[in-house]
Amino acid sequence: MPATPIPGPQSVDRALAVLDAVTDAARPIGAKALARRLDCALSTVYHLTGPLLARGYLVRTAEGYAPGPRVPALHRSHQRHHGLGAGTGELLGRLRRATGAEAYHTAYRDGLITVVDTTAPVTDTAHPFAPGPEGRAHATAHGKALLAALPRPLRRRYLTDHGMARFTTRTITSAERFEAEIGLVRDQGFAVSVGEADLAYTCLAVALPERGDGIVHALSVSLPTGDLGRRQGEIRAALTRAVPQFPALPES
Repeated sequence: MPATPIPGPQSVDRALAVLDAVTDAARPIGAKALARRLDCALSTVYHLTGPLLARGYLVRTAEGYAPGPRVPALHRSHQRHHGLGAGTGELLGRLRRATGAEAYHTAYRDGLITVVDTTAPVTDTAHPFAPGPEGRAHATAHGKALLAALPRPLRRRYLTDHGMARFTTRTITSAERFEAEIGLVRDQGFAVSVGEADLAYTCLAVALPERGDGIVHALSVSLPTGDLGRRQGEIRAALTRAVPQFPALPES
């Protein structure tokens, strides 16, 4: 299926679409498969991959294209700009082992919410919460936790800018009802989304205390919706224990 065009120079958009396709693939992907996936000519694939290979964003293997050595550097830079260190991934791993559920770190910064890291395998393409920009914040527990930590004007601006699309029959699409939900999140100290982004999944989240870096952070886990009733208490307890273990800001 062709990638959705993004406003901007077409060549840049197409090059990024190539990088996305290679990164999302479970295995190295050949030029012909890339051309089919992006609905473009084979010559276009070769034209676009040339600079990505030269700059180290891609490598060519016997099986096809794969992410190059610059990709980990981008991830490290992303973590650095979010005030994070390697300890965050270790914490998510411990949370995963404690709950048996996939764990996530998300962050709000400058009007955007991002899934920064997750324990879900990159090959699990069916999983609904992949690293990257979060377009369904109002329907997720981590989005609710982050938005509840913001002053109301910033929260309202976020919802105006990003909208409140309906993803399932349980998605909250009313600003007034969402504010009531935010009040509940603040009273409880944690957020829950029961099948609001994806009917098959429920997620629980807690926001972290302000760290003085201008970024709001949250930890969350997701589990099959049917498991919520018997596991909510233990997962809430695990999230509560994880909060003080979140790595401190790195020294500048």
